Amino acid sequence: MSQAFLRRGLSVAAIAAAAVLASCSTPQPEAPPPAPPPPPPPALALNQSVAEAASVYVAFVREVGSIQAGFPNAESIQAALRKGAAVEAGQLSRGMIAYGAILALQSPEYVAGVRQFAADPAQRQQMVARIIADPAYAATLPGADSAAGLIVSTMGKDIAAITAIAEAVEGDAYTIQERRDPRRRWAVQPVADRVGRLEGAKSLSAVPRLPSAEDSARLFAAANSGSGLNLTPAQRSAPFTPAIANSLAIAALAALGAAGDDAKANTDALTSESNNEFCFNMSKLMLFQCLAASKPSYEDMFCAGRHIARDLAQCTAQYTGPMPTLTAELPPPGPTPMAAAAASAPPKG
Repeated sequence: MSQAFLRRGLSVAAIAAAAVLASCSTPQPEAPPPAPPPPPPPALALNQSVAEAASVYVAFVREVGSIQAGFPNAESIQAALRKGAAVEAGQLSRGMIAYGAILALQSPEYVAGVRQFAADPAQRQQMVARIIADPAYAATLPGADSAAGLIVSTMGKDIAAITAIAEAVEGDAYTIQERRDPRRRWAVQPVADRVGRLEGAKSLSAVPRLPSAEDSARLFAAANSGSGLNLTPAQRSAPFTPAIANSLAIAALAALGAAGDDAKANTDALTSESNNEFCFNMSKLMLFQCLAASKPSYEDMFCAGRHIARDLAQCTAQYTGPMPTLTAELPPPGPTPMAAAAASAPPKG
């Protein structure tokens, strides 16, 4: 019995010792929780201001595109002049660059090429800062050829259509002088209130246009969705004009989620480009010079064809590249023999 008691005592002692040892052992550290996934990159975002600026250019191109040769009376010529004068040069230039940015955002290759740099927050901030400091950098990003191709091909169609209008109107300025044309009777008469119509054109050119609500909404939706304008894919390789580089920069910032309402100052600055704006300012000056020299209605017709339609086409071509040189064409005073074949020269009575 004493042996059994002894064995039980030893067992109890062993258990107690094991418990003491267990209490003195170092606990194993728990596994750390898994790291949270990185935040998703910000969504593509382009502010309403860019869409509104673009709508001014789109609406003006559409209005100039509605001008037709074959004017039935002197007032119809004056109506075309008022239509073509009713935009401020700087606003038209900014609208063209803004429209180019929205066209660039219709390129899935460019959007995807830029957005690959948006996943890492630090890299995204570096990209944004670099584009703002040097807009031309945006033209080196993946997919830029596709984005520029959409800009050039889409605006190229506008250039061709408006150039055709210019040629038709300028040609009609000669046709209307022919004796068999029944419009000649009023076309050779002096323009009524020449000074007033010149000052009116200057006044219309100085007043900024209100953006089209319908065009703005359509362009805003297309920019932020990357679809809706039904464009045909195209490619355009570098080099690009500085104005196209600015359009690509706006689009790149939007793809990085850095062109929303809080970035309006950056996108507004990128819609300004000195060479682009200079072309439209020169066009305005040439229109005013043409109207100042013009006397009969057929000369006003020539001014509309040359310095509204043709200059718009040429400034658009300068934006897409290469850069043409605009030259003033003024209706000369006094009767001289008419040369109907010389359609590129001012009409001569």
